[in-house]
Amino acid sequence: MANQKDKFRVLGVMSGTSLDGVDLVLVDFVNKTWKFKILKCCTINYSNKWVRILNDLYNKEKDKIIEIDKSYTNYLSRIISRFIIENKINNIDLVCSHGHTAIHKPEDGLTYQIGNLNHINDSYNLMTICDFRKQDLFLGGQGAPLVPVGDAILFSDYSACLNLGGFANISKDFNSKRIAFDICAVNIVLNYLSYKKGLTFDKDGVLARSGQINQSLLDKLTKLDYYSLGHPKSLGKEWVVSNIFPIIDQALVKYKFENVIHTYTYHTAIMISKSLEDTDDVLVTGGGALNKFLIETIKKLTKAKLILPSIEIIEFKEALIFGFLGVLKYLDIDNCWSSVTGAYKNHSSGTIYFAKS
Repeated sequence: MANQKDKFRVLGVMSGTSLDGVDLVLVDFVNKTWKFKILKCCTINYSNKWVRILNDLYNKEKDKIIEIDKSYTNYLSRIISRFIIENKINNIDLVCSHGHTAIHKPEDGLTYQIGNLNHINDSYNLMTICDFRKQDLFLGGQGAPLVPVGDAILFSDYSACLNLGGFANISKDFNSKRIAFDICAVNIVLNYLSYKKGLTFDKDGVLARSGQINQSLLDKLTKLDYYSLGHPKSLGKEWVVSNIFPIIDQALVKYKFENVIHTYTYHTAIMISKSLEDTDDVLVTGGGALNKFLIETIKKLTKAKLILPSIEIIEFKEALIFGFLGVLKYLDIDNCWSSVTGAYKNHSSGTIYFAKS
């Protein structure tokens, strides 16, 4: 029986909205106690071609997205195969892949992750579990966030887990239930601003640190309707393009660039601090955890204790957790909780593709 297995060796694969690349992490999970050990990890950076394609997905018609999906699934398959071959790995139980979000409009009952087609394991021929979000929408949920299940089980020493990627999201226990939600857009906007200076991102928050707060811009950002919604709630790039980018573009015409990026960074710190309790011990991960100015600003606005773990956890926690969600799916254990997504019941989500005989 699958649930009698003592240990699972899993390859977790993740691509986020920041477009940093494809994260791969090889992890051993101990059955039932769910202790884990990271064995290998790396990020395969996207080529300029793939950055352009993925950055513009939200603009594409569904037929075009389906066409891109076929190509992207092949691309992921080759990346996974190369990682396995180059690291001489021959004992993987499961490959568990998130894919890349093309569409996320939960208010319309729509989410679509590319890279989850049934030919994903053609290049490496191992059991693969993917497409974790779709089922949750069928059950009335947001299809996101999914990582909080892993937060609650694998990182239970912390009262809250904060991830600073394309979006900031938080998960924590509330009234004996796990809750989670997207707080605000972070790197998806900071990177958008950095590109205007010929940079892929604002390393250490140096550009933002050099500016000053523009109160008018800060007020506009803070008044966005999303922030007044209760949870469960989640964000997609479509929301950013419609609601944030126009404000940013208008501000860049009127104000100094450094003041705009400073103000947006400060805005994210405010929104994040409002989501924390003074007594929280907060595990902070994702690329934004390495933005020194952002972390310093959050610390000034909250009494919560921010804890930055090892670089492997900072950069690969989401890939690790999708590996774990795949194990739960394999064991038919709930990996998606209604308290987090708003679905009408807990469930075990994901699609299983078996190795070809």
